[in-house]
Amino acid sequence: MEEIDFKDFFSHLKNYIFAFVIVLFLAVGGTIVYDTSFKKPIYQAQTTVVVSSTDTSANKAVTLNDINVSQKLAAEYSVLAKSDLVLNKVIDNLDLSTSAGALNKNLTVKAADGTAILNITVKNENARDAALIANEVVKVFSEEAEKIYGSDNVTQLSAAGVPSAPANNTMTRDAMLAALVSMVVVMGFAFLRFCFNDTLKDNDDIERTIGLPVAGRIAKGDIKKTKRAGNNELIAEKTPKAIASENIKSLRTNLQFTAVDRTLKTILVTSTNASEGKSFVAANLAISFAQTDKKVLLVDCDLRKGRVHKIFNIPNTKGLSNLLAGELRMFNKYVHSTKTKNLDVITCGTYPPNPSELLASKKNKQLINVLRDFYDVIIFDGAPVGGLADSLILSSFVDGVLLVVKDGNTSKGDLISVKSSLNKVGAKILGVVINMTDRKTSRYYNSYYYGESSK
Repeated sequence: MEEIDFKDFFSHLKNYIFAFVIVLFLAVGGTIVYDTSFKKPIYQAQTTVVVSSTDTSANKAVTLNDINVSQKLAAEYSVLAKSDLVLNKVIDNLDLSTSAGALNKNLTVKAADGTAILNITVKNENARDAALIANEVVKVFSEEAEKIYGSDNVTQLSAAGVPSAPANNTMTRDAMLAALVSMVVVMGFAFLRFCFNDTLKDNDDIERTIGLPVAGRIAKGDIKKTKRAGNNELIAEKTPKAIASENIKSLRTNLQFTAVDRTLKTILVTSTNASEGKSFVAANLAISFAQTDKKVLLVDCDLRKGRVHKIFNIPNTKGLSNLLAGELRMFNKYVHSTKTKNLDVITCGTYPPNPSELLASKKNKQLINVLRDFYDVIIFDGAPVGGLADSLILSSFVDGVLLVVKDGNTSKGDLISVKSSLNKVGAKILGVVINMTDRKTSRYYNSYYYGESSK
């Protein structure tokens, strides 16, 4: 098991605040409702007697030996007071509708430590009955003790009074206990999920555990704001000074440094699974390159669920699939200009029944070679690698592959599997892009460098 980072755990714990509030409300509310509406009140009456070694009617001085004998008698009388002989007579005298066994469960007779004093406690749902039974037990067992031992040596020190409040009125304690249990349960659940969570948590998980470099991190705050404002996902164009836009620029810069010693003209952007943001990253990365006065082409190679046309709000009647089924020399008819200067797009086109075969075709390889002559940078938005051959095929045609993962969502196992699959086909993995990140390290970095633009 990996070493637990408690700083990460407490950050992870914040995700369970809402769950804790709900569980706390249900547990405490349920406890209060039960205590006030369903819990039967139990009243407790108590009386105290003292046992002496001699007849209480005799006027004799008490010796140390008498005290020791009295203490031994108190232990015997505790048993006598709870015997069926005594309890059955109490039931008959008070005409109670219960059994000796049931009464025994609600009767406590206990000798005070080191003394001959007996504390007799009776619990009952009726306050008056609790007092009557306690006093009657003293009366009956005193009579029986006199018959057995031939001595009137039991004195009642205090008669049992009628209790004014239930003894089991523990609502405050129960509510506090429910709150404590709620906290323990939620924290325990969160801790177990954290310990057995296989998702990627930080750069070290990727760089040390997986053995892949982190090419960039993209914060999710501005992405959510843009969506709430009704704008599209092209934040690199709509909000160029936002933190996420600066993250995209950093990613572009990192890729440019990667290409110092080798050609990096064609880049495949893919992911391990669906819904990790590869199309968002591909579109904004293409815009970012176009903003450096490079002629850029974005090609939607996800022939199963491509959505680049939706992001750029352009028609998808003619796209890559249609182009590969036609004449390559007519590729200009399938290229769409965008509102972003220097950026063109080829959409995915009609979803074909055989996407892998189209992408693996000689035509596709020829098309990529043709496009190289017309553009400085070509970004390919590929299908997720997990379970599909599409991007594995494309990876052998391009200069490098960018893998997009979703912070706290993509599992290490999936990324390891994808890395292995890409390595088998000889793909050049440029690095990993951690999308939708919300970690403290990212927030510190962004506030330090881009604090003014994020205000």
